[in-house]
Amino acid sequence: MGTVFSIAVRDPGPDTPAALRRIAERLHRIDAVFSTYRPDSEISRLDRGELALADCDPEVRTVLDACREVAAETDGYFTERPGGRLDPSGWVKGWAVEEAARLLHAAGARQFCVNGGGDVQTAGGPWRIGIAHPGQPDRLSAVLAGHDLAVATSGTAERGAHILDPHTGRTAHGLASLTLVAAPGTGIARTDAWATAAFAMGPDRALAWVARRPGVEALAVLPDGSKRWTSGLPGHLPPSGPADWQPTVAS
Repeated sequence: MGTVFSIAVRDPGPDTPAALRRIAERLHRIDAVFSTYRPDSEISRLDRGELALADCDPEVRTVLDACREVAAETDGYFTERPGGRLDPSGWVKGWAVEEAARLLHAAGARQFCVNGGGDVQTAGGPWRIGIAHPGQPDRLSAVLAGHDLAVATSGTAERGAHILDPHTGRTAHGLASLTLVAAPGTGIARTDAWATAAFAMGPDRALAWVARRPGVEALAVLPDGSKRWTSGLPGHLPPSGPADWQPTVAS
C-alpha cells in the first residue's frame, strides 16, 4: 500500500505471535488485491478494463460500495476515482488497519495500537498519539490522548500536495494537514476516508462539516502553520496539553 504498518501490543498472550502472522498474511492479501502501486493487482486490472467487477475478489465490490457511501456522506468530496483513476486507497488503508485490529482482538488482545501510515486504531489505553507537523518533520503539531480512539491525518507531510478536490479536479491547497479523531464505534476506515474528504473541502467547510458529526473532532493546520480546531478537540489533549486550546468553531 506504499506505506508502513506497526503494531504495539501491551497485553501479549500465547496466541499473539500467531495473530501477528495472520495479520501479515491479511495485509499482504489486501495489498495484492487493492494496491495501485502494483500493475498486477485486481484494482489495477479492473481500472484498465482487463478484469470485470464480477470476476474480482468479492471484497472489491464491498470496498467500492463503502467508498460510495462515504461520497454520499461528504457531498462528493470523497471518490474512489480521484483524478479519473480507480483508486479506493482512501478507504482501503484504514480498513486494513481495522482488519489488523480485528485479528488482534480475536486473539485475546485488549490493549493495542495499530498504525498504518499514520492511520491509528487503539484499543484500551490510555494511549498518546503524536500528530506530525506537516511543515517541520522533526516536530509535532499536537499530542492526542485517550482510550479506544481512531485517529487519521490527511496532508502534505509524506506525499506532498496529492489530494484532489473531486468537484474541480484540482489539487486541494487550503490546508497543510487535517487530523480527525473519532470516538469508539466509528472505526478508522471511515475516519480516514472522512479526513481525506474534509481535507479536499478546505478549512472553513471542513471544520464546519466535522462539527456536525457526533463524536468526531478535527485539528487543522493551515499552510502558514496556524492551527484551527473543533470545539471538542481539547478534550482529547493530555492533561499536560496547552491550556489555551479554546474552541474556534461552533458545534
